[in-house]
Amino acid sequence: MLYIHQSTCISPQQTFLEVDLNTVHASSDNKLKVIEPTYEGIPPGILRRMGKAVRIGVGSALPLLKAVSLDGFIIGTANGGMEDCIKFLNQIIQYDEGLLTPGNFVQSTPNAIAGQLGLLTKNKGYNITHVHRGLSFENAAIDAMMMLHEYPSNNYLLGAVDEISAYNYNIDYLSGWYKKEMLSNKELYQTNSAGSIAGESAVMFIVNGDETNAVARLRGIQTLHTTDENSIEKQVNVFIQKHLPDEEKIDLLLSGENGDNRLSKYYTVVESSIGKTTARFKHISGEYATASSFAVWLATQILTTQKVPSHMLQKSGQPSIIKNILIYNNYKGAQHSFILLTKGN
Repeated sequence: MLYIHQSTCISPQQTFLEVDLNTVHASSDNKLKVIEPTYEGIPPGILRRMGKAVRIGVGSALPLLKAVSLDGFIIGTANGGMEDCIKFLNQIIQYDEGLLTPGNFVQSTPNAIAGQLGLLTKNKGYNITHVHRGLSFENAAIDAMMMLHEYPSNNYLLGAVDEISAYNYNIDYLSGWYKKEMLSNKELYQTNSAGSIAGESAVMFIVNGDETNAVARLRGIQTLHTTDENSIEKQVNVFIQKHLPDEEKIDLLLSGENGDNRLSKYYTVVESSIGKTTARFKHISGEYATASSFAVWLATQILTTQKVPSHMLQKSGQPSIIKNILIYNNYKGAQHSFILLTKGN
């Protein structure tokens, strides 16, 4: 069983250390870029050479590492430091495969974040990065659950990082995954067109198998590959029956609806099946492959405060008691995930 004890989040909103979820920061050019903090704990010489994905990943993790001894790092990312990867590939052409600077190459590999954390903390434990596009964080979480099943007393850093790179943004924009028209993130759900707005974040959790003082319990997780909304409707009911006792119910559905009218059918069938209060989060995070990690961080905040920010609520009022939160996320209409979180002790 996986229990979440601490968490941090660097996102386009005020979520790092001083959390304010009631104020919505606006998007710019259909992009929601992270609010980068002052990176305390990273030596300036190392920080200067870090790419953005590595910088926000390491920066979000370091506050959690001060008071806990870790047995490993488990990170999910769809692209790693893609911006640095493109810089390195451009250097190959620019210098005609001659003397290349290794910095961009080292910072561009997907495992650079977990690797850098291991080096900075001199941790030689389990160190792995999951790269599975829209299910990268989910696979990292499943890995953490499997590790804790075998070693329940261990502590792991579970997290996910993705950045907005010019390369990936242009490809997804040309593929129709981002809005052609300019709009504010506050108007995201009022549009009836294809595409969403781009986002990025770095989210980290300290997880172990001990329920004492845990803020949340990850009760179940399931991933699916399908384009059939009927399969989604069937699987969400099977998932709830499997992981939720008969005497309990879902108190809140945290929906990954992103303003893309091609994907609304999937969210509609899940909302109809749950029939409870629905909250949405992509207007404050944007769309990206590991947005589900941001949803999990949000869920831990909601379970702790027992309050959903009003701008997130789609219908109905505030739930009186929030014990069980179901997260449903969909990436590009083909990769789906259900994550069930329960309030800790």
